[in-house]
Amino acid sequence: MTVARNAAEAIARHVTLEVESLDRGYFNVYQPLLQTSGGIAGFFCCHRLQQVASSALMAPMTRAFVTAVERFARDQGVDLISFRKGERKDDRTQQYLRRWHGGEGVLYIGKSQEKSRVPRTRGETDPQTGFRRASLHFSTALVNNYYFYFVDEDFGPCFLKFCSDFPFTARLCLNGHEYAKRQLLRRGIEFEALDNGLRSCADPAALQAICDEVTAARVDALLRKWLARLPHPFTAADRRAGYLYQASILQAGMSLTQVFDRPLQGRQFFEEIIRENLDRGRPEFVQLLFQRRITRRTPSRFRTRVLTAGVEPSLHFDYKQTRVKQYFKLGRALRTETTVNNTRDFAVGKLLRNLEKIKAIGFQANRRLLRVQRLSHDCRLGAECFERLHAPQTVGRQRTPRLLFGDPRVQALCAALQAFCFLPHGFRRRDLLERVAPLLGESADSWPPGRASYDLRRLRLRGLIERLPRTHRYRVTSKGRRIALCFHRIYARVLRPGLSVALAEDAPHPAPAAQLLDRLDEQIDRLWKGQCVTA
Repeated sequence: MTVARNAAEAIARHVTLEVESLDRGYFNVYQPLLQTSGGIAGFFCCHRLQQVASSALMAPMTRAFVTAVERFARDQGVDLISFRKGERKDDRTQQYLRRWHGGEGVLYIGKSQEKSRVPRTRGETDPQTGFRRASLHFSTALVNNYYFYFVDEDFGPCFLKFCSDFPFTARLCLNGHEYAKRQLLRRGIEFEALDNGLRSCADPAALQAICDEVTAARVDALLRKWLARLPHPFTAADRRAGYLYQASILQAGMSLTQVFDRPLQGRQFFEEIIRENLDRGRPEFVQLLFQRRITRRTPSRFRTRVLTAGVEPSLHFDYKQTRVKQYFKLGRALRTETTVNNTRDFAVGKLLRNLEKIKAIGFQANRRLLRVQRLSHDCRLGAECFERLHAPQTVGRQRTPRLLFGDPRVQALCAALQAFCFLPHGFRRRDLLERVAPLLGESADSWPPGRASYDLRRLRLRGLIERLPRTHRYRVTSKGRRIALCFHRIYARVLRPGLSVALAEDAPHPAPAAQLLDRLDEQIDRLWKGQCVTA
């Protein structure tokens, strides 16, 4: 088996499994009616019929919730532990998963002190009466947070984190790949896991259909299911009064995983990708990647980062609070992942119902990035087109001559076609003659009509123009517009200026490119003379 020569060949011939899925989903779980001071005052004064809304009324609710958590852990036989400072929670969870008996249930409960947004009572003077009064304000405080790590029959390992202080905001974390593994097992489809992903699957089409099932409705059903099973900080009377939790998107990672048949294929491919794409973090590329207009006021740091963990490199791009990451996963699979940390980067709301819109944005960004990388490595399509234009061809029974790049007449035809692109009714032979002849230093009257007919024929047979039905007019095709633009611009703006710079020997101030070429000539001369090449 040979190693792929470029990115397009590696992906087209050496990828054994390709799947896109929601990777990690992180969701805010909050009480919509309790996000403002007025809403909290309404909860205590209107719903619970208290005279004054104060943080003193919140403390008993906190104690009751903590007691319920401790009682739940004792009754269910679940460990209640305190996380150590700097401890990776995933490592602790993996220890419990290795001992898990299977089925569905709570693994353990972890407690950690974290900064959270909580309401507090503050005394202030009423500007109208001059008397002191208590008012509610939100601030940040270091409070206990309880992590309920559980295994769901559909989604596998997840966790739901509750703040122990009012209004008891929570966060739900799940993994789309774990959902896929559970569903494959349930349906009897053979697969091989690859850490947080899949290495192989007996039915790739079924796998992709399963990954597409992770929708807002399923996430909401998962949340409601475990809110009913775990200790709830609000009473049944509160919930009947409309104080119900709602979910919003805090972070969503959309991944595209491509598994290679040999590690060597993917490794070499990814190393080439890193070398050739160090400029992809620039604004002009990022705005194409996300189809968003970028100006000087766009709040983002545009850069490309290559981060290395051990010997494994990864490629990173940024757009506002959104991150695009590429890395080679466990020596077998290329993972392209777009992580949206703020849905408003794309003018999309944060409510859970917008999950499908965010998934579409992330998957499209992944595909666009890979498409650009394939095109930058694979020039076969352009090479074949260039060779066909430079060789005589037979179309049907008609033989068409060549279109040579750099030929003055061909360059004049390309310039003329660009002028005809925006004519809704096309152009005639006389129009072509009046455009081309002056570009070659001749008058239209002295140009033989047979030459224009000859040019129209070879342009038409090669698909650069098409004849309008029942007329003697022609229209430039999409292919013709692209080839004409490429031929003319490269010749006029790259080849001629570049050669002028390279061959200018008496310029008073040589261009940087000419200086580099002079240094190259100098080093080659030193090499031929048997001298050491200088840095």
